[in-house]
Amino acid sequence: MILNLKNIFTEIGETTIFAKKFFKEVFIPPYETKEFLKQCYVIGYKSLPLVAITGFIMGLVLTLQSRPTLVKFGAESWLPGMVALSLIREIAPVITALICAGKISSGIGAELGSMKVTEQIDAMEVSAVNPYNYLVVTRVLACTLMVPILVFFADAVGIIGGYMGINIHGDVNFYRFLTQIIQSLEFLDLFPATIKTFFFGFVIGMIGCYKGFTASNGTESVGQAANSAVVTASLSIFIIDMVAVQITDLFF
Repeated sequence: MILNLKNIFTEIGETTIFAKKFFKEVFIPPYETKEFLKQCYVIGYKSLPLVAITGFIMGLVLTLQSRPTLVKFGAESWLPGMVALSLIREIAPVITALICAGKISSGIGAELGSMKVTEQIDAMEVSAVNPYNYLVVTRVLACTLMVPILVFFADAVGIIGGYMGINIHGDVNFYRFLTQIIQSLEFLDLFPATIKTFFFGFVIGMIGCYKGFTASNGTESVGQAANSAVVTASLSIFIIDMVAVQITDLFF
């Protein structure tokens, strides 16, 4: 038990040092713009289909599950606002971040882990290329930027799913549906939910890069790095969300 706690705190410390180096390297040229744009394409664009399917199902299922209860109390008109608030404030950010943790963080961990095992990272250092700047900074920045965009996309598709769910048992005009959503939303519903998605993206990219960069020798460590990246990133997302909810409750 004590040994496990020691290992946990040691890894937290090493991850913090790894992240501290990021904030130092991000301002040091050369800036790898082409690699950054490539990672934005890989992380963002290639994740759109999975995020779209998940967002649509979230909105549809949430609407179908919530409607019977609201109908009992004669509050069916509250359904669009309730679905939108639930998606935007909590469900879409967390579920999308978990999907990204499974797809992106594991991919980064496996990619950098294989580069570490095959000594490609060492070869970059010998070639006078800063591997941290080229591999880590670009991926972390891309994750930090693209995860919030993916969450916005999931929100929009989820709302469309909610509209489809309402019209399974009724006939609601889309303009009226959208008007009810806009009237139920406030700035304080959007701002905290948006801010925490940047932290989700940063953690997903940073943990994936850390696990890959610190992979030990041997092909077995590549799989371990990918698996550990998913578990650690997912747990970190829940912790960040818990802290964000507490801060929002105190100040907003």
